[in-house]
Amino acid sequence: MTKRRSKRHTPEQIIRKLRDAEAMQNAGKTIGEICQQMGISEQTFHRWRTQYGGMKAEEAKRLKELEQENSRLKKLLAEAELDKAMLKDIAGGKLLSPSRKRQAVQHLQETYEVSERKACQLVDQPRSSQRYQATPPDGEAALLKQILKLVRRHPRFGYRRIGRMMQATGWKVNLKRIYRLWRREGLKVPRKQRKKRSLGTGANACHRRRPERKNHVWCWDFIFDRTETGTTLKWLTILDEYTRECLALQVDRHITSEHVIDVLAELFKTHGVPEYIRSDNGSEFVSQAIRVWLKRIGVETLYIEPASPWENGYAESFHSRVRDEFMNCEIFENLKSARKQTAAWKEQYNTVRPHSSLGYRTPRDFSEQCSSSRRTTSAFQRNTAETPILS
Repeated sequence: MTKRRSKRHTPEQIIRKLRDAEAMQNAGKTIGEICQQMGISEQTFHRWRTQYGGMKAEEAKRLKELEQENSRLKKLLAEAELDKAMLKDIAGGKLLSPSRKRQAVQHLQETYEVSERKACQLVDQPRSSQRYQATPPDGEAALLKQILKLVRRHPRFGYRRIGRMMQATGWKVNLKRIYRLWRREGLKVPRKQRKKRSLGTGANACHRRRPERKNHVWCWDFIFDRTETGTTLKWLTILDEYTRECLALQVDRHITSEHVIDVLAELFKTHGVPEYIRSDNGSEFVSQAIRVWLKRIGVETLYIEPASPWENGYAESFHSRVRDEFMNCEIFENLKSARKQTAAWKEQYNTVRPHSSLGYRTPRDFSEQCSSSRRTTSAFQRNTAETPILS
């Protein structure tokens, strides 16, 4: 047996039926007879008369239009509130690149269950760009593998230094591509919060007596660490301030003034004699033996003000690199192991690690360039002096 579907009346039809029912009621018919003739129940008739009694067809039509307009306005308001909520959700940063907009569209679709078209309109992203699937260039997997390998080996290096190292080993890649892969993999070097100090007034400070050439000013200092068993280790560091080359990085249990003189004598044979040596007022540096020996050689000493390590800035900067990239990354089992690891890191620092203040060249390359330029200049001056002037 098929179930009959109830007929749905429009407001205009209901008002006309009520008008006809009123006429039939005036003619003497009962409500039951009127409902039977109209094919409706008495409950429906009373509900119609309560809702539409006394209205005309034009008024019902206008009421329907108002209801439709009200429904449309409610929908627009809901959509505006939804757009406002979605825009507030993705307002954490500027959406400048297509990749960031693509991520924002995906987030809106998953969170608010809106269509791709709606989400793309909201973030001003063409749907063709949203559906674009990037094709990795040839060799990108090998490039990324090499980047991650260098990052694991040098965890405190940024993308610029990693990129320069790769270029130095033969990779034809620019820093923009390195940066894109760096950001995609989420690589980051945490920044250290550093306190600012005043420059001080010491006449021998590094910002007042600046290095002007190779072997002009050397600096030296000590840095400490411990072995795995807790035994103290002491490093002597000697740096050429102009070339940033680490001339000596000696580690021992104790380092006396005699040991310092032996290291200096060896360096004078291989690198030449500097004009000045900058240091703090430590007992090893102000000892009578060292001062007399340096004076006999013809090397002047530049002692910084007491309790002013920032005046020996080149040594302090180098120590921060030693601490950050070497000591914090290695475990020293004993003195022998520490000496072996120190020699390897010193060689890597001088010959492999690009230095930002040297235009991302290594200290050894920059030092050799300075020596070559000096030899060329000396030869030019000698030839000029020997050549007779033609009148």
